[in-house]
Amino acid sequence: MRHAIRSQRVLVDEAIRPAAVLIEDGRFSAILEPDAVPEGAEVEDVGDLVVMPGLIDAHVHVNEPGRTQWEGFTTATRAAASGGVTCVVDMPLNCIPVTTDASALAAKLEACSGSLWVDAGFWGGVVPDNADDLAALAEAGVLGAKAFMIDSGIPEFQWCPEPALREGMRRLKQLGIPLLAHAELDLGAETTGDPRTYAAYLGSRPPAWEDAAIALLIDLCRETGCAVHVVHLSSASAIDLVRAARAEGLPVTAETCAHYLCFAAEDIPDGATQFKCAPPIRGRDNREQLWAALHEGVIDFIVTDHSPCTPSLKLPERGDFIEAWGGVASLSLGLGSVWAQARARGVDLPTLSRWLSASPARFAGLVDRKGRIAVGLDADLVVWDPEDTREASVDDLHFRHKISPYLGHGLAGRVHATWVRGQAVYRDGSFAEQPIGRAVLGRAAPVSRAHTHST
Repeated sequence: MRHAIRSQRVLVDEAIRPAAVLIEDGRFSAILEPDAVPEGAEVEDVGDLVVMPGLIDAHVHVNEPGRTQWEGFTTATRAAASGGVTCVVDMPLNCIPVTTDASALAAKLEACSGSLWVDAGFWGGVVPDNADDLAALAEAGVLGAKAFMIDSGIPEFQWCPEPALREGMRRLKQLGIPLLAHAELDLGAETTGDPRTYAAYLGSRPPAWEDAAIALLIDLCRETGCAVHVVHLSSASAIDLVRAARAEGLPVTAETCAHYLCFAAEDIPDGATQFKCAPPIRGRDNREQLWAALHEGVIDFIVTDHSPCTPSLKLPERGDFIEAWGGVASLSLGLGSVWAQARARGVDLPTLSRWLSASPARFAGLVDRKGRIAVGLDADLVVWDPEDTREASVDDLHFRHKISPYLGHGLAGRVHATWVRGQAVYRDGSFAEQPIGRAVLGRAAPVSRAHTHST
């Protein structure tokens, strides 16, 4: 069966133009002029709605199995579909078991079977004493492996001191997959002030923690040759470190999160623990420096770091930023929240798509399958209206628990349809009758695929 999606605004080869996208067997088979659809192909004309590659959110905590009361594959991937995301990459925590060996990955694959509304890839984990498990994890299909350089908050996923990190990176270099690192080193900080104020929490995790961790990662990258990716970069003072590492030719990449680009510490109300995450949301000037680093290409792409929990763990009655669980719930809101801020800064749609689709696909080793509208790739699409504006409401939250710092926050753009491998999984508030997502497994190779410099 052949069908085509036609629009006056299709993103092809980093340009918006009229086109018809022909789809066969779940893949793009041709990019045509609007009036050149072959006879017999079913055509859906979406007018002047924008047709872009489906988003790839390379940093999502699904938490299943083990903590499915926090989130699960069904609710997480439905939320993804509603926001134009066609592939998520799941983190190795906070599920139980954590994804630090091949048997844990098998348990995760079993848990997600029949529950995926979009495609899903998986990161493994590096923890002390699992270096001998990394080869089997790579062979089983993880796209890379993540380590914490500080307490992760859960006992199942222990942080890596420098010797364990070095050994893990040596193994990953041999396997040809990148290390992803939560880059904070606990250098000590005095917690002062009212714990209901965001300033008290912000002072407890200063930028120096991130900067020191990133400096260590760069040193270990230079020593081992392992590709290093800094997840959820929040400290603008670390940008120079990443830039210098790039100039040296080291395979160092970085992502930042929608919440670091949309919010500012000065604006977070007392007791609003739904804003708590680690590293913390920093000040307005810091936010603008992150935007500048994205424009420059020092930061490669944007993720949500969707990290939900049960509402009680946010301590809403107490509003204690120090004791509340950290993590921002945002999986369905990435496109609208980022575009609201990006267009105000003069960002165009091709650049937005590069940050949200092409660059994360390249980093995750999926560039030959996803992230662009090109012949032979999976027919993953988002059809959306970038001119639509509104405030986020609970109707936009399709993940398990309807709490998020984005509620009441301005969004720009409304998703009308999300297509995964040529099938519409979401249309104007309704989902397809059956989930059709698949697990996307990697192919460990001797050459690193991590570097994604986008300029």
